Amino acid sequence: MATVDIRSVHKAFGPTKVIHGVDISIADEEFVVLVGPSGCGKSTLLRMIAGLEQISDGQIAIGGKVVNDVAPKDRDIAMVFQNYALYPHMTVYDNMAFSLKLRKAEKSLIDQRVRQAADILGLNPYLERYPRQLSGGQRQRVAMGRAIVRDPQVFLFDEPLSNLDAKLRVQMRTEIKALHQRLKTTSIYVTHDQVEAMTMADRIVVMHDGIVEQVGSPLELYDHPANIFVAGFIGSPAMNFYPGTLKRNGGIWVEAEDGTRLPAPGNVGGADGQKVVYGVRPEHLTLSGGSSGVQAKVDVVEPTGADTLVFSKIAGVNTCAVFSERHDFRPGQEIRLQPRLDVVHLFDAASGQHL
Repeated sequence: MATVDIRSVHKAFGPTKVIHGVDISIADEEFVVLVGPSGCGKSTLLRMIAGLEQISDGQIAIGGKVVNDVAPKDRDIAMVFQNYALYPHMTVYDNMAFSLKLRKAEKSLIDQRVRQAADILGLNPYLERYPRQLSGGQRQRVAMGRAIVRDPQVFLFDEPLSNLDAKLRVQMRTEIKALHQRLKTTSIYVTHDQVEAMTMADRIVVMHDGIVEQVGSPLELYDHPANIFVAGFIGSPAMNFYPGTLKRNGGIWVEAEDGTRLPAPGNVGGADGQKVVYGVRPEHLTLSGGSSGVQAKVDVVEPTGADTLVFSKIAGVNTCAVFSERHDFRPGQEIRLQPRLDVVHLFDAASGQHL
């Protein structure tokens, strides 16, 4: 187990720069998730940590040792890939034992480590099967078991659940989190799925266009997003945004482009007349009675069982609201929605930064 320090790391493929000076320090035993849309540089950064991509500039240190020029096999890391990368002609046992056999480890040690990993992952009944005889979830467990037997300083996960169906993804992310709690090995996990990031991480690194937008715990990012990108990326369904102008005249509100008044909290920053973006999460809109709240017209109603998603328009902007209570909404119905002022967010329209 070890710390991982990424110091001013850059990466370019010819004239195309894809990583722009990333600085991240990952503590021993920490589970850190790199999250962001496709093309943001998260997998490239993971591959540089693994030694599968050369670093254009900067340093990466594992356990205090700079590994820029260290071969992947000598970095004492283990990687779990999206496509499992199992040997089809080998049994589960032999797949898990292969790396130790290459190191010429003693047979007794190999057997001990393989059976320990199989016990942790529930693979004992499948040790004599071949990958083709396993389900997708079982194959991913084998890939994880192959990493565990190496007893590395750092686990690297590159979108390991992307090929699984929705139900199995939920199950496997719980198993990976439980595995980390048991082994306490420093882990770096890459995903584009912000729900995976929120549910699994000690800390999340949000990346966009090769830079780090924000680093923090899941709830820090949810409650205190640094900018519009993080606010819109973290949270499902995504935050609603309304462009407008901040008004401080006998009260504080944001006047949307069509003149709709959106109430703002009294402690909000920003100057009178400043162009802003008003943000509120779907779960922070409540149904209002009488004349209070903001008028909305229902377009679509999506019941999910536990919750109901209601899509409407406020100030001409498509808006989502989430209700845990049962309501008999109908398309075309006029309703009034009240934003919770303690969790409303305002962003500077020019910079996108949180006010």
